[in-house]
Amino acid sequence: MSDASLLQIVYISSVVGAVDTASILAVSRRNNRRDGLTGLLYADGRRFLQVLEGEPAALERTLERITADPRHRAVVILSCRDIAAREFGEWAMAERVAGVAGDAMVAQVQALIAGAAPAVRATFDGFVQLRRAA
Repeated sequence: MSDASLLQIVYISSVVGAVDTASILAVSRRNNRRDGLTGLLYADGRRFLQVLEGEPAALERTLERITADPRHRAVVILSCRDIAAREFGEWAMAERVAGVAGDAMVAQVQALIAGAAPAVRATFDGFVQLRRAA
């Protein structure tokens, strides 16, 4: 696939009920590898914040699955833009875990978003800082 046809989408959604992020990650890795998608998923038990990038048709199919997934509600697209090259070279997930220091969580996310565009970094950094304070 040529990098000339890459799209990047950032969305946020609310979690419905208790979610098993480990199983979500396992399924997402399999599906994203199959579909040629990369990105970052931040989950804190109440919200999902995700960036996905790849071929536009694959992204559209994935967003349709996410929107139909009963574990999500209020899916809001925060940004959608063409990108010349991938900003997330591999699939990653950051999860806020009870008992883990907030500083460690912030550092993990900052490392994962280091190569992203300033607006994407600001979205994730601001969200993580806000959720850390909650």
